[in-house]
Amino acid sequence: MEIMRALMFSHEDAPKSLADPAAREVRRLQLRELHMQPLADFVRHLRIDHPNRSIPDFDPSDGGAQARLLYLLEAPGRRATDSGFVSRNNPDETAKNFFALNVEAGIPRRLTLIWNVVPWYIGSGTKIRAATKDDVGEGRPSLMELLSLLPRLELVVFIGRQAEHAANWLKRERPELMYLNCPHPSPLYVNHAPGNRQRILEVLHEVAERISVRSDAV
Repeated sequence: MEIMRALMFSHEDAPKSLADPAAREVRRLQLRELHMQPLADFVRHLRIDHPNRSIPDFDPSDGGAQARLLYLLEAPGRRATDSGFVSRNNPDETAKNFFALNVEAGIPRRLTLIWNVVPWYIGSGTKIRAATKDDVGEGRPSLMELLSLLPRLELVVFIGRQAEHAANWLKRERPELMYLNCPHPSPLYVNHAPGNRQRILEVLHEVAERISVRSDAV
């Protein structure tokens, strides 16, 4: 246990920290923690059911099965499959932007979980393609199963247009949840126009407010 704590403190929560193999090993060890066990089992079963798919794990530095906020992106990118985690700490600019924006919005990481409407990599190894409606439909059963593992979930945020393909049926299946749409934090969007980063931040400020209001009401 003391070794584990030392490892955790030696690899602080920072942008692109999962470029470090030692940091990735710490996260793999953390998959055994109580808040991660249902989600680690979920991913393990997904891999058994889809043996030819590359499916990264949830990030144990997030809230795990106790999350109240679920960020849904399109599909895992190459960096996620390389690190083994769907994480804001992956060594790419999109993850770096998302890390910084969440910090700026004041959203506690322990309340959040990040996943994808298509849970497996759909690229060629050198380039990821856009998810189709068929891709999203194929991922639908696993997404519904995931929601059943999150008893404290209150809010789902769709990140990017492709993720919004899941919005209509998800809202029908789980009408008690709150939903928001958020632009994708890729450099292509964030750096395209001066106001784009602020648009994402405005959504995240609303996320923070909704979670806070809901917490105060409980």
